[in-house]
Amino acid sequence: MSPARALIFALLPLFAGCQVFVPGENAGEPPRQRLQGELNLLNGQLQLRPCGEQRQFRLLNDGSSEIVREAGELLKDGPGPLFVDLSGHLSAGKTADNDGELQVSEVYRIQREGLGCDDPAFKRLVLRASGNEPDWSMNITSQGLVLYRPGQEPLALPYLEEQLPDGRFAISSEANGQRLDLWVAPQRCSNSMSGAVQHLSAELRLDGQVLRGCAAFGGARNR
Repeated sequence: MSPARALIFALLPLFAGCQVFVPGENAGEPPRQRLQGELNLLNGQLQLRPCGEQRQFRLLNDGSSEIVREAGELLKDGPGPLFVDLSGHLSAGKTADNDGELQVSEVYRIQREGLGCDDPAFKRLVLRASGNEPDWSMNITSQGLVLYRPGQEPLALPYLEEQLPDGRFAISSEANGQRLDLWVAPQRCSNSMSGAVQHLSAELRLDGQVLRGCAAFGGARNR
């Protein structure tokens, strides 16, 4: 055996004992999970029951999210549950009245009205945006976008996405003689009519008309 090959075989046990380090990962921290479900206030604590489950998790907040205040505002209008879409780190429960704890890191959406857990389109959605006065809504998937407006046929179009500084991005389409631009920014946004809170603000520009609203990522996109 050549000296070079002998050296390689001698080092194999050392390589076998090494672990691959992935930048940005903390081996002692559980992976972040995104969950949708019903939010209730029980004994002064916010409790999340994920869609389709019986388990309940107590929500913890390190101050990076305003979910306690925002949920409290919606719960003032009546009892729960609220629908929430959020992400965070799960850990074992410390009390007998829950199945674990969720340290919240991102809140995508809090709402009282809507389909919630029964939304069949959620998993396919990249983004959903909507606004009032006048009413409009837009569903965006990897296949294209559909714009809905009262009294008009749904407008289905292909689109291009442009990433902008500071986490902003733009969705644009020019087809069938119409120009559409949707500008999205990472800014907490509240629907003035329903009180729903979303993590993105949206501005729709359609043939010179400017319509404002809120937006949130669907199940097909986290960031």
